[in-house]
Amino acid sequence: MKRSTIKAAWLRLQIALANASPVAIGALLLCTCAAAAIAWLVPARALVEQERVLARRVAALPGAPVRVAPPATDDYHLALFHGALGERRYTGQQVKTLFALAEKSGLVLRQGEYKAAYDRNARLHTYQVSLPVKGSYGAIWQFALGALRAIPFASLDEISFRRDTIGEAQVEARLRLTLYLGERPGEAP
Repeated sequence: MKRSTIKAAWLRLQIALANASPVAIGALLLCTCAAAAIAWLVPARALVEQERVLARRVAALPGAPVRVAPPATDDYHLALFHGALGERRYTGQQVKTLFALAEKSGLVLRQGEYKAAYDRNARLHTYQVSLPVKGSYGAIWQFALGALRAIPFASLDEISFRRDTIGEAQVEARLRLTLYLGERPGEAP
């Protein structure tokens, strides 16, 4: 694509985002997050299927030993899930990453609220971070999407916007992110 075409597309996107309602943008972001989660989980299934196809092809070779890979078990899928979690011991570094991303996006980030929890059934920790930010609408979205890219085991659970007057360039927003964390073997819950 030509540079002017890219700039024109980017300008159209910015205008569309500026004219869109926060509810529509929130719904679009949730759909994008869901699509990303599905895209992240689908390769795991594809890998299992590729292993099965490879095993069938090897078994079909002349003189090859007949060996069929066992089907993937629930434990295998659970291990994949837990392998995708962040490590609980690095929670402080993840919060520092959020603050660095906010600064990089040009946002004013006030003190946040933090809440740690443990889900016994899922055997995972969650760390909820509520951040009040102030800046331009685009910078807030840049920060939110950057946070999801930088911390792949995080979810954007809620984002709300507030502007005192229509013409004001600065927007106040509150973002609630949840970090999904595992523990190292031998670490107490």
